Amino acid sequence: MSNKDVNVNNNVNKEESGLGAEQSAEAQTMAADTAKADAEMAKLTADLEELRQTLLRRQADFDNYRKRIEKERFEDSRRATARVIEGLIPIIDGFEHALAAHREAEYDSYRKGFELIYKQLLESIKKLGVERIEPLGKSFDPHLHQAVDRAETSDHKDGTILQVFQPGYVFHGRVLRPAMVRVAVHPNPASKEAAN
Repeated sequence: MSNKDVNVNNNVNKEESGLGAEQSAEAQTMAADTAKADAEMAKLTADLEELRQTLLRRQADFDNYRKRIEKERFEDSRRATARVIEGLIPIIDGFEHALAAHREAEYDSYRKGFELIYKQLLESIKKLGVERIEPLGKSFDPHLHQAVDRAETSDHKDGTILQVFQPGYVFHGRVLRPAMVRVAVHPNPASKEAAN
């Protein structure tokens, strides 16, 4: 082999090694770019998932807020209605006293008008959810009744309501006014001895 051939071979080898180095650097750059793109993609995916989770939490918080506000509005409306009804209860009592007081024949036409108005008032508050407590003959319940008198008797079961002085009213399970009642109490042998 001549020097010339050796030089050509060396140049070819140098060019091939230069191309290999260029391709190797280009492959490394490409690999680095791919790794960088993968890292950015992973970060964007994580950010997207975090935003999605935040959105879901905010939607749930908003739904809970909306439900709480609706419940509060409903309860406020119910409390306002209860206050109005509490104001009407003395008027109903007044009607009852007026109807009970005048039984004379000359008041019959007025009485019929008052009875109609009284019934309309009772029907109106009943439509709103008011129930009248009618405890006569039932057992005393301190949640619904207020004992203002007691009568010693053996004729009735202990704790039976004998007389209603003033009716009570309940509005959606809440007592607006307890019924004022007289309650039967069995005579106590000790009280009989003390009386003698």
